Amino acid sequence: MINPSAFGWIDKFFIEQKTSDQIFMVSEEEFYLQTRATGFIFGHIISFDTLKPIPLKERLAEEISKIGMLNTLYKMYCLVKQDTDKDNFISEAVSFYNLLTPKGFNPLQKMLPSNSESSKLEKIIHDRVQTNEDLFSKSFSHVITNALLFIDVLAFKKHLEKGSLPEKYFNRIEDSVISVISLSLKSKTGISVHDDLLQKLFESSVRYTKFSDKQIKSIEDIDLSNLENNLEKFYVIDLAGISLWSDEKVENEERYFLFKLGEKLNISERFIIESIDFVNDFIIKYKNEIPYFNNSNPVKNFYDHTTESVVVLLNRNKKRLVKEVSQSKELMQLIAKSTHKELDKEEKRKIKTQLLDICKTVPSLTIFLLPGGSLLLPILIKFIPQLLPSAFNENEERDPTP
Repeated sequence: MINPSAFGWIDKFFIEQKTSDQIFMVSEEEFYLQTRATGFIFGHIISFDTLKPIPLKERLAEEISKIGMLNTLYKMYCLVKQDTDKDNFISEAVSFYNLLTPKGFNPLQKMLPSNSESSKLEKIIHDRVQTNEDLFSKSFSHVITNALLFIDVLAFKKHLEKGSLPEKYFNRIEDSVISVISLSLKSKTGISVHDDLLQKLFESSVRYTKFSDKQIKSIEDIDLSNLENNLEKFYVIDLAGISLWSDEKVENEERYFLFKLGEKLNISERFIIESIDFVNDFIIKYKNEIPYFNNSNPVKNFYDHTTESVVVLLNRNKKRLVKEVSQSKELMQLIAKSTHKELDKEEKRKIKTQLLDICKTVPSLTIFLLPGGSLLLPILIKFIPQLLPSAFNENEERDPTP
């Protein structure tokens, strides 16, 4: 199983996928529709368009975004170059990102000469899927990973075709995307509870512009002349569509907005209609899973995110954790007792001390040693008995504590 949180995952991806068997796509529209079907366009991936299926279960949101990012960049490389060689792709991708100097990106830190090309790309992708929020804010946010990653793919296409990147390409396309989304939100006939979350999503994803209250009153006020190819235009239309969606439908005025946008971009009505239908079906089907359509309390959001992360880490390190916990009879007895009875202050202190000692020996669990990490220990204690049910049942029978 590919683990994008561990070193060497890109090489493993290409080994498992046998990408030399890749079938070339013949049109940009085919590429776009297949990419959109995965959810990558909207920042919520529901599947991967790969030769060999890759499960999403037991993966962190950031890991899913990493795989989606790598695969979409590779698909774009295959489309433009009609070449499946993974080494050529990786070299082109690293060369492309070397041209960029986004905020928070330190080339000296990320591009150590001793690293292989694939390890460089791993570090780059890790950096690109992040939002511009700090770690603490992200924990309480509905926005986990960057929602505008497809802009990287569009820029990569330009690089592959021209061998360079047009000056301020990212600035211009980000500005176009944000202008259209901003106007879309203002043009809605009714205010949706999701509008603030959508704005937060894109505010957290921009790198080169600001999601400001632009003085734009109509589509005619937006300069979209920099959108030169259909992929860029399709993308803007779909993001406008998801911004206009409200209460399981797109009203007639919103439909008119999208048709006017399509007219300005010289995109067929057929695509506009398909876009409206796809966005509507996608949101209805996955609404409860899409963070920016989930209007939950920030504290609940923090608990849900951290619980999910902890459970994934525990499952991945189950054998090691079983071995370490089983070596302490006292710890097992205390955890077993905690499943049916409140522990006193001294017992809680013992559990905390012993679990932190164990976390020091398991690299993946060092998250609990970071500042504030001890706040996650109750989640760890809660799920350990689920990983070791038989051991704790036997221990509970032997536990003489009343």
